[in-house]
Amino acid sequence: MLGTAEMVAAARTANTLRPEERAALIRGHFLFSEIEPRLLDSLVRTSRVQRLARGEVLFRQGDEGGALYAVSSGAIRISVTGAEGKELTLALMEPGDVFGEIALLDGLQRTADARAVEKSELVVIHRADFLTLLEREPKLARPIIEMLCERLRQTNEFVIDAAFLDLRARLAKRLLSLAIAHGYETDDGLRIGLKLSQSEIAQLLGVTREAVNKQLNVWARDGILTFEAGYLTLQKQDVLKALAAPR
Repeated sequence: MLGTAEMVAAARTANTLRPEERAALIRGHFLFSEIEPRLLDSLVRTSRVQRLARGEVLFRQGDEGGALYAVSSGAIRISVTGAEGKELTLALMEPGDVFGEIALLDGLQRTADARAVEKSELVVIHRADFLTLLEREPKLARPIIEMLCERLRQTNEFVIDAAFLDLRARLAKRLLSLAIAHGYETDDGLRIGLKLSQSEIAQLLGVTREAVNKQLNVWARDGILTFEAGYLTLQKQDVLKALAAPR
């Protein structure tokens, strides 16, 4: 049974991608890269394509988990909100990423919120269809375990960075990561093609907007980057790499 947010989202689903296009998106993820063609075809027939506008909520913490999501374009922010209303971004899901696997496997409530950072497109696979496939294809268990381990590693890295790296290092590391996933070269440098407010960047690090603003201003003054209209351009990547490197 789907939660309220997921039922609303499902009602707005637009299946405009052709089956072969959905097959290519699904096959492109390591989780489904080696399944037999007949099983892939079965999965494609039950999958759906969902599009979200910038800022649109995909699901909220507490909703029942009824689907697995694969990002084909855009970015989805996974976050939690504390009792005092402070929001912390746990992860930024980018093209090629799959998320929602915990609630998909255990059938319990969502443990975080998911919202589109920009206009996004997702391939959606519902829980009943996925579990049926898993029973028919036991080899899927290994990549599922690997994916869950990767999630744990990411969580551990976040905790370690927060404990041992200062703001400069953590911010430099995050900007370089965003540049790898969304960057493209311009005459001015490597531009991150995600429109992010300073508050959103702060939420990725679990710090205040003021702290991020102060550091970005220092780097802008030193010619390391520019921040205009919500877009960051990295002009001195070597400096950021040195700051992000473990000491």
